[in-house]
Amino acid sequence: MKIELARIDDRFIHGQVLTKWVKLKPITRIIIVSDSVAKDEMRKTLILSVAPANVKASAVSVDKMVRAYNSPRYDKDNVMLLFECPEDILNLVEKGVPISEVNVGGMRFERDRQQITKAVSVSPDNVTAFNKLNELGIELELRQLPGDTKLDFYKELKTKINK
Repeated sequence: MKIELARIDDRFIHGQVLTKWVKLKPITRIIIVSDSVAKDEMRKTLILSVAPANVKASAVSVDKMVRAYNSPRYDKDNVMLLFECPEDILNLVEKGVPISEVNVGGMRFERDRQQITKAVSVSPDNVTAFNKLNELGIELELRQLPGDTKLDFYKELKTKINK
């Protein structure tokens, strides 16, 4: 399995993913990696129903993703991993799945979150996970669309959180 893109976007599969990101690289499979989505059949069905017809799509738990990554069955797949939060990425990396770069695309605003950009708001737990990912040397880039200027998300995060 070749991980072409690891992206945090709590909307998962939507217009930007379908029209821009999937066409950027030779994606053959979209995998939503989320324990909460994997165990919610209705939510999983709704999310996967909008996947493009020419790309396989699945929603799996972090543990199942670790097994899939290590399975020879998926050796020829070029995948886009979609995450809801940085905690799931950290969990996956700590379990041995190599991710060197994460695109931070969208994390909606909620009551316990601090807004970092128009599209990204973070909770204290998110900040802790981003700090650990940064310590592991994982590049955290901020871009909504592939054509946007690539920004250092971690630098942006530290600027906003330390105010």
